[in-house]
Parts: sequence; C-alpha cells; structure tokens
Amino acid sequence: MKKTFVLDTNVLLHDPFAIHKFREHNVIIPLVVVEEIDKFKRDQSEVGRNARTVSRLLDKEREKGSLNLGVKLDEGGSLKVVIQNEPVKIGSNTHFSADNYILGVAVHYSNEKHHDCILVTKDTNLRIKADALGIPAQDYRNDKVAMDDLYTGYKELTVEREMIDRLHKEGSLPSPISGLMTNQFVVLHSQENPSQSSIARVGLEGDRLIPVNSVYDIWGIKPLNLEQRLAMELLLDPRIKLVTLIGKAGTGKTLLAIASGLHQVVDEGAFHRLLVARPVLPLGKDLGFLPGDVDDKLKPWMQPIFDNLEFILSCNAKDTLKGQPSYQYLFDKGWLQVEPLTYMRGRSIPNQYLVVDEAQNLTPHEVKSVITRAGHNTKIVLTGDPNQIDNPFLDTTTNGITYLVQRFKGQSIYGHVTLTKGERSPLAELASNLL
Repeated sequence: MKKTFVLDTNVLLHDPFAIHKFREHNVIIPLVVVEEIDKFKRDQSEVGRNARTVSRLLDKEREKGSLNLGVKLDEGGSLKVVIQNEPVKIGSNTHFSADNYILGVAVHYSNEKHHDCILVTKDTNLRIKADALGIPAQDYRNDKVAMDDLYTGYKELTVEREMIDRLHKEGSLPSPISGLMTNQFVVLHSQENPSQSSIARVGLEGDRLIPVNSVYDIWGIKPLNLEQRLAMELLLDPRIKLVTLIGKAGTGKTLLAIASGLHQVVDEGAFHRLLVARPVLPLGKDLGFLPGDVDDKLKPWMQPIFDNLEFILSCNAKDTLKGQPSYQYLFDKGWLQVEPLTYMRGRSIPNQYLVVDEAQNLTPHEVKSVITRAGHNTKIVLTGDPNQIDNPFLDTTTNGITYLVQRFKGQSIYGHVTLTKGERSPLAELASNLL
C-alpha cells in the first residue's frame, strides 16, 4: 500500500536527493519548505550547496508537469509541492512558524482516509509535536548507520592451538568462519591456553588469513595496545590507500596517523608531503573574527595538530630532524602542511599522505568530496569520534565517517579500526568513560 511522506526542510538540506529515496511512495513538499530552502541558497557552506541542489532537482521535476498536481518520479512514486493555508494552531500563540504550516499539511493528508501519511523530519521537537497531534513522524533514516552495528575492523576468535601453529608455519590459513571482510583483522586465542594468541589479517581473496608479525617504533611512537598495533599496520601498509580510525578521546587516533605520515614522508620518501586538514567548527560559542593573516587565524583551529607534533618531537625524533628542536623545520622543508578543509574543494592532491582529523563533523557528501581529491599515490586517513560531533546537522548515525566505514568495508584498498582503550592519561580515560 502506497504511503504519503511529508518532508521537512532539514531533510532536504541534509540530503538533497531525498525526494528519490522513497521508492513507490508519494512525496509531499509544503510550499513553506521551498521558501525556507530559498533562504539558504546563497550560503557557501555545505547547507547552501544542498539548498541549490534541491532547487535544481525540483525545477527538473517541474519540467514533467505541474508540481501542484503531482509528477511521477522515476522510482515509481510521485512528487507534489502543495500550499496549505491552515497552519496548526498550538496553544494561544497567533504567530505561525514554518513548523505549524508543515504540521498543517501532515494533518490535511492524515485526515484523508486513502492516505497513510507520515511526517519525515530530523527535528526532534517537531516529531514530538506531530505525535501529540496523532500524526506518525519519523527521522530520515536512509543514510543512518547504527553505531552498535558499525564495522570495527577486527574480530576475536577462540581456536585450537594447532590452527595458530599452522598459521605461522605455512604463512596463511583458511578462514575458520565465513563473513569476514578483506583487510579485517582476526585475533586468534588458543583454546588450550587462552594467554596464547596471534594476530592475522584477511587476505585479498577474503577466505584466507595472513599472520601479522610486525612490531613498530616510528619517531619514538610505539603502539600501547592491540588496537593501536592494528591501526599502525594499516597506516604503514603501502597497499592500503584509505584508512579510517574511530575512537573516543585519547585513544591515539591523530597521533598515530601523524607519526605514520611523517615516517613515510621524511624517512622513507614514499610521499611528497604530509597534509593535515580538519574542519573549522568551534567547541562551544565562537570567538568571532580573529586578527592577523591566514596563518594567525588558523592557528587556534589547528592547535591540536601542533600539540601532537610537539609530543612526537619530544620523544626521540630529534635525530631524524638533525637536531632541529621545532616542528617549524618540517614546514620549512616542505614535508608538512596544515590547512582547513574549506580549501579542499576543487583540488587534486597527488603523492601526498592526507590526514583528515575530526572527520565526524563532515557530512557524507563532504567526505566524498575529500576522498575524490586523491590523486596518484595519495593515501588518505580519516580520524574521528562520532560521539563528539559539533556540527548541528549531524549525529552519531548520519555523520560522514560512519557512513564511509559502512560503505567501504571489504574493499581491497581500505582498512578500518575502532579504538576503545584510551592511552592519553588515566585522568582522560576516566573522564571519557564516566562523563
């Protein structure tokens, strides 16, 4: 049975192609939504680009016929833009917001017996209002990825000791279970002696395990736990061109990515430059305009990167830098560049090790824009914590890095690890777990 979905403005600003995601069902867009979208079309942000895309898509559908009467969509459903002059009145308030008009449209179609009408909005409060009026309301779920189901990049198995011995003796082993992804790690624990374990990685064929024996120490940075060891295996593997590291604060995501990049740029010469980028989003209230040139303005936003560089240099990397005490030497030599993601659009980035920090604040479309910048011999690493999102239009299930993990898992040039154990300090770990 066909359903009717009334779309809120925030759904289209989040995914401008949402009108094509409801298959054979009917899509209703209140005219007030079009007016709200029009207010964003001049913005240079991702929201502004989405607003302009929505306008172009609606205009393209308009060529098929009258949007007021409804036009057929390629997926089998229909699209209609409607005027509703009877907003829902809530309480004694005589000022009607856009939400009231959107609710009015939902009420109108819900009252028609032949319509099973559902309001689709990412606004929690609007869903609550709709529920109070007896109107079914849902969040936009097309691109949601449940955190509980998110691919972690590794799996622990208990096997016979003979299987572990065969793995190291023969150099590979048929996968003991099905459903493993290419480049997924498997931690094998012995049944006879649980303290005996071995790490393997799923090969390109997807049905054989290959032992992982590497022990790393790069620029004084060593993996402090199993997850960090797995992460460094991916970060230093030249065959892997895209890596995602997800984890709470203090798990070492950014530190490992930068240290691995410096090692491959400065020591091995595998890449021309280490490029570190991050979105410019404040934690809390913004400070407003900052004085100085571009470098001065960017310094507060990029300070977390500089903190990691100082820590790396404070280990034993001075020999590599020939006695240079400051990371400025890396910039002067052209080995390191730091910039905001704002300047990424339209670029082509060949032969570079690109680290995108705080990637949880990127939309799926922005993540796509970053990855498609990769030129020949470029490796991209995205790090982030989906539980620390500063972008008001995203949450743990709709941000770009979780979307990327879900779509790329199993690809031959992709690897992922979820880090759970904090190593920054006992205080940071305790705060991350309790607060």
